[in-house]
Amino acid sequence: MKNSTRVFLSEIKKAIIRHSLIVDGDIIGVGISGGKDSIALLYSLCDIIRSAPVRFKFIAILIDLGWLSDLSPIVDFCQQKNIQLHIEPSDIAKIVFEIREEKQPCSLCAKMRRGALHNTAKMLGCNKVALGHHLDDVIETFFLNLIYTGQMKTFLPAIYLDRSDITLIRPMIYVTEDDVVNLVGRENLPVVSSNCPVDGKTKREEIKSTVALLASHYPDFRSRFLTALKRPENPLWTDSVNNNFIL
Repeated sequence: MKNSTRVFLSEIKKAIIRHSLIVDGDIIGVGISGGKDSIALLYSLCDIIRSAPVRFKFIAILIDLGWLSDLSPIVDFCQQKNIQLHIEPSDIAKIVFEIREEKQPCSLCAKMRRGALHNTAKMLGCNKVALGHHLDDVIETFFLNLIYTGQMKTFLPAIYLDRSDITLIRPMIYVTEDDVVNLVGRENLPVVSSNCPVDGKTKREEIKSTVALLASHYPDFRSRFLTALKRPENPLWTDSVNNNFIL
């Protein structure tokens, strides 16, 4: 395995350990969309499960929004890796864009996708759902909350959802988007293009450009931001070390 891929996987294992993301007996639904982030997460878990000191299993779950996308590259990848794949059909795209004709569709679409993913995961017997959010997503979400809601918060490495009775985990929070792009290219992982008509035209995309500008002026910006998140005097995140999971 290439050294840079080992480094990538090492960062994911660090997140798993420090935040106790995976424990013995977990059944994890891995939310995949066909994009680079979720396929990178799926690839990583395939490697990690082979040497993990705890027994767990995972199922790839793809919520088909109804865009008529060609999902065969994802199906082929899962077959090659012997990954259980469940594709759940839905009318989310039709509801959001045709029936509701939402002017700001992202919020409703995301809410419906989350609901469909959580329900499907529970139906398949999962107690956790893994999402492919990376460090750039963490930073962008922080600034979106700060600018648009006046709150200093971002999403957590793990959170239990009472209503769904499921725990969300984010194993890729220590790797950057560039790390993900490089992994996907290096390992030739399949990516399915999004057919969403508002793809790339969201508030998050505006913030993404701002974060990229900050990082270009201050190369350590992302790593310093991660350090700030974990500072004990004002922790937005807390460590919960899992001593049963080793690198």
